[in-house]
Amino acid sequence: MDLKDIQNLIKFVAKSGASEVKLEMEDIKITIKTGSDPETTAIQYAPVATHIPQIAAPSAESKPQFENQAAAPAAKADDNSKYITIKSPIIGTFYRKPSPDKPLFVEVGQTISEGDVLCIIEAMKLFNEIESEVSGKIVKILVDDSSPVEFDQPLFLVDPS
Repeated sequence: MDLKDIQNLIKFVAKSGASEVKLEMEDIKITIKTGSDPETTAIQYAPVATHIPQIAAPSAESKPQFENQAAAPAAKADDNSKYITIKSPIIGTFYRKPSPDKPLFVEVGQTISEGDVLCIIEAMKLFNEIESEVSGKIVKILVDDSSPVEFDQPLFLVDPS
């Protein structure tokens, strides 16, 4: 589990309204506690193996850094304004394949049409096929396989021309 996965997990838990989530895997143990105020989010990261670096909880001083990083993607969004963004209709886990031994639903450069299955989002043990509402060419896939996604999060960029 890398830093990006942990950050996505923190965002997911904060928006879900859960007060505490514990995740234990082979090599790490993570506990995320949230209060009623988003500023009171606490993170405990306890590596089980000694080779995994420890991650500190975000402090108030680091908050402007996240705001500055958010401004950079906004500039990139202007470059992508000619593309259609396909967004997640639900919260869940994004999968690019129907199962681990099957091929990907879509790849960058592939032409799609309305009704084509683009991915699966798992929510509460239900696997929901996400179908395209537009025709065009996949320009970019914005989410990594097996990553948590939020409602209305951009998943794909499609060139309609």
